[in-house]
Amino acid sequence: MLSGMADPATYRPASGTIPTGPGVYRFSDADGRVIYVGKAINLRQRLNSYFADPAALHFRTQTMVRTAARVEWTLVRNELEALQLEYTWIKQYEPRFNIKYRDDKSYPWVAVTWSEEFPRVFVGRGSKRKGTRYFGPYAQAWAIRDTIDSLLRVFPMRSCTKGVFNSSHASGRPCLMGYIGKCAAPCVGRIDADAHRDLVQDVCDFLAGHTAALIRRLDAEMHVASTNLEFERAAVLRDQLAALKQATERNAIVLGDGTDADIVALAEDPLEVAVQVFHVRDGRVRGERGWVAERSDDGDTEALLEQFLLQLYADVDADAIPPQVLLPALPGSADVLAQLLSEQRGGTVRLKVPRRGDKAALLQTAARNAADALALHKVRRASDLSTRNRALEELQEALDLPQVPLRIECYDISHTMGTEVVASMVVFEDGLARKSEYRRFVIRTVEGSNDVGAMHEVITRRFTRLLDERRQAAAAEAESGPLLVDPTTGAPRKFAYAPALVVVDGGAPQVAAAEQALAELGIVDVALCGLAKRLEEVWLPGEEYPLILPRTSEGLYLLQRIRDEAHRFAITHHRSRRSASMVESLLDEVPGLGEIRRKALITYFGSLRKLRLASVAELAEVPGIGPSTAAAIKRVLEDHEAPVAINVTTGEVLQE
Repeated sequence: MLSGMADPATYRPASGTIPTGPGVYRFSDADGRVIYVGKAINLRQRLNSYFADPAALHFRTQTMVRTAARVEWTLVRNELEALQLEYTWIKQYEPRFNIKYRDDKSYPWVAVTWSEEFPRVFVGRGSKRKGTRYFGPYAQAWAIRDTIDSLLRVFPMRSCTKGVFNSSHASGRPCLMGYIGKCAAPCVGRIDADAHRDLVQDVCDFLAGHTAALIRRLDAEMHVASTNLEFERAAVLRDQLAALKQATERNAIVLGDGTDADIVALAEDPLEVAVQVFHVRDGRVRGERGWVAERSDDGDTEALLEQFLLQLYADVDADAIPPQVLLPALPGSADVLAQLLSEQRGGTVRLKVPRRGDKAALLQTAARNAADALALHKVRRASDLSTRNRALEELQEALDLPQVPLRIECYDISHTMGTEVVASMVVFEDGLARKSEYRRFVIRTVEGSNDVGAMHEVITRRFTRLLDERRQAAAAEAESGPLLVDPTTGAPRKFAYAPALVVVDGGAPQVAAAEQALAELGIVDVALCGLAKRLEEVWLPGEEYPLILPRTSEGLYLLQRIRDEAHRFAITHHRSRRSASMVESLLDEVPGLGEIRRKALITYFGSLRKLRLASVAELAEVPGIGPSTAAAIKRVLEDHEAPVAINVTTGEVLQE
């Protein structure tokens, strides 16, 4: 049991007293604070799962159950009412164990103070106010300000503050915007309230995406003015039309059918989730937003989407909810959630998963943005000095190390169906990647998909080099020479530094193989652990059961980053070797092309793709390759054309 926490058995309700119908439950701590709110179709079944075996729960859920002092529930009639009540309670109590999506940055809105006699347009951030219409949010403040500047040339509504407006009204002279034609100057009576509100309505229509009607109207007015020989007015309308078209073209059409929809995509890892939303109106991306949140449990993508959609559309105006929400997967309560949003919108809302076409391609774009946001969030988090120090201290305590592991090495194995087996070694010092210390290994003694044997080999080779470097350093020290540098070059020895901790990608078998390799070399001063991908378990040598670190642990977060970096480095090495192998196998078919000239070609071009793209003349530039041999090489490459890979969603031809 976690120290300082209650035994759930002390407040567990008798199973027979829990109803079997739908409802919403809340866990409260000893001080009466609500710490978690959830819903269930069958309350008895759901609540019993918390108490049957708390030790088997996800760590964060286990912590919640042991932090709580009581659980209460409320019966409802159906799943829709459960969803509504759950959200109401989450808003009311703000439970700390419910997932909270936080904006990854502050996004600007365009606001129109509709409730004022002479409404004002401005770009702002922060909370919304009653009586003001909001459009957006937008990704770039400068871009939307540029659009507003163009709009004011067409529809010169007020954009000044209340102080400037009152000052101009008192003096009887308009501000600069009035003099340059970007404001109709209602402050000095050049336009009345009704006519000014017409301008405001046109601006709102444009920002809402209804641009086609505005352009048609201005075009018609321009032609009428020209027919009536009102050439000055026609010229003004022509310039306004050009400015409006310019502002419209800044928002590229992404959905040709003029769809109004929100595109929601996720990027997940075991600890955190990033969400990206594209707000598409009239077929154009009118705004985007991103969120990052810590995962509260092992909920799947569908559960994460349900929680997010409830928060996204909470307390928004009806016109902010589009008729379609496009998702990577449908939540389990999709029908109920759609019904709830439809009631809030006052019209039908459909939740869909696009499978092909432009909508699926846009969803993929949103997913890439979410992945980038999550990666950037991780980099920012990892670069924080205090966070890195806390991570290293947590590892020292969790793994019972004699000192903080300032140098950590991680090893990963990569192969394709047992061929081209390679290994990677990445190094982190003070919690940061030391890429100059990364090393790659080609596995020599192990064949097939024997990750355990490959791990034994790479650990043996790395630490054999360590022992060799130590012996050379000792000899150099005896001669008063440098200890950890090469005596001839003065450069640091590649394997002279011993790690404080070795991490292997895998579970108990890989850890046992690494432990055996270290024992055979007589190395006893290097700590060892493994990180298994499935449940992010930490395996220690000789232990029957893994160590489970809290999901909120910065130490676990650091181990995951190191393991993922080792995997990336191994995959990169493996792909380069596989490409070189394909080149060699093709060049074997060229008559009279020996091993030396094959290697020269591989070195010169670097990849099969570049070799295929080379002309005969470029091939002939390689030392030892004459025109006739170059022509023979080109014929072989053309006879073995690379298969074309097509993205089935976008139709895009992918690179080899």
